[in-house]
Amino acid sequence: MTPADPAPVLDLIEAFRRSKTMFTAVRLGLFDRLEQRPARAAELAAQIGADAGALERLLEGCASLGLLERSAEGVFANTATASEYLVRSSPRTLAGYILYSDDALYPLWGDLEGAVREGRPRWEKIFGARGSIFDHFYRTEEARAAFLSGMHGLGLLSSPAVVRVFNLNRFDTLVDLGGGTGHLAIAACERYGRMQAIVYDLPEVLPSARQHIEASPARERITCQAGDFFRDALPQASLYALGRVLHDWDDARCRELLARVHEALPPGGAVLIAEKILDEDRCGPVSATMQSLNMLVCTEGRERTESEFRALLEGCGFRHVEARRTGAPLDAILARREQ
Repeated sequence: MTPADPAPVLDLIEAFRRSKTMFTAVRLGLFDRLEQRPARAAELAAQIGADAGALERLLEGCASLGLLERSAEGVFANTATASEYLVRSSPRTLAGYILYSDDALYPLWGDLEGAVREGRPRWEKIFGARGSIFDHFYRTEEARAAFLSGMHGLGLLSSPAVVRVFNLNRFDTLVDLGGGTGHLAIAACERYGRMQAIVYDLPEVLPSARQHIEASPARERITCQAGDFFRDALPQASLYALGRVLHDWDDARCRELLARVHEALPPGGAVLIAEKILDEDRCGPVSATMQSLNMLVCTEGRERTESEFRALLEGCGFRHVEARRTGAPLDAILARREQ
């Protein structure tokens, strides 16, 4: 009998090593320094106070992952991927999310076994802090800025696809609830020339949103409003958006929020949801199953299937629920309030 291929198992054994290699290089600022000019390992080691031989191994690891290139003379330089996504000054950087993954997700996932045994997030167990994971990332201005930068980089990968997959021309006003840095509102207003939008989030988040809005050609049609979507009156709109919001909460909390949205909508209005959608057998796609486990260790939420989203939405009075895969990291669901 021919043995089964061990490659998937071997790949998974090594997977965390690849992640940690990139995490460490970003944390040390290597891609930022190499964006200024290519350099040898010894030069970089002197700049950051590292062992030259050990740092060269890290740089070689990054080169093997396609993040760096090394010349025949031993000079390392960023690849185009690193320049765009790993350099902190890049407008499309994912460095903030990488640092968040290293600081929080990596330790939380280290106790996935505990989360599975208890069915509870690991935040208090790992960090000894009460409250939610969001309390931690908003604890200081610096922490909040880093977290929001990470969310913005991820948002840029999905929001243009989310607002494109449905024709949203009939909606004249969008309110992005928990809109963060405004990437979804910006993408919508840049695509639909008559749409006006409001980024609705906690007051401490909005300075970051205003910064990104100001850089958009649609800035005259986008404003910000502070509030808590579970407690405060929602701004009037024909379309509400919820991007990476529902997966943070259990079904009861999701129904509470969706019912508030339904009540605030005019007849014919709609809600646009941006989330990863699980296959109906809940065994794929891999990115969605892994994100559902991520929600297990981080929050009380989870990822859902199309039928689960449909049940939530229809239970709150929405009709004409339609889900579409976008090809981006997040998929999209549109549901309307009856005329």
